[in-house]
Amino acid sequence: MPRLVLTVIGDDRAGLVSALADVVTAHDGNWEDSQLAELAGKFAGIVVVGVPGERVDALTAALRELDGLLEVAAHPGAEASGVADDADAQRLTIDLLGNDSPGIVREVSSVLNRHELSIETLTTGTREAPMAGGLLFEAHVVVRVPGGSDSAALRADLERLATELLVDIAVA
Repeated sequence: MPRLVLTVIGDDRAGLVSALADVVTAHDGNWEDSQLAELAGKFAGIVVVGVPGERVDALTAALRELDGLLEVAAHPGAEASGVADDADAQRLTIDLLGNDSPGIVREVSSVLNRHELSIETLTTGTREAPMAGGLLFEAHVVVRVPGGSDSAALRADLERLATELLVDIAVA
């Protein structure tokens, strides 16, 4: 079954997910995966839906009718194969916490790029630092590590980066 990757954004309010789900279901679509969140007063996210091939155009047209409530863009996705790309691949979790400063995401993603690792999920946020004042920056990253990758070198590079940025980085 073809899959569509939907990007959605709108002013945050009750009923947005329900409206989107109604349109998907009305076109025999199956909501497979999603990452949705409220950020700075906007509701935004990505949704993967499976839809019968003959219903793709009708679903795409119906999604445009949500404009005013949600802006939705539909992109063709890969069909589900059910087979893992790399049976030896592992997932690595990286948690970072430290004083907020510009460039942290750039620095961490640069290290991951040098090791040719793909980010599966990246969640970041800031919060008030207790007692000290200021903002703390938190990141939770899940990366896919292909079999044969040098995990020790990656860990060393992340530890070096933690020292440079004065942040705590935990790798599991």
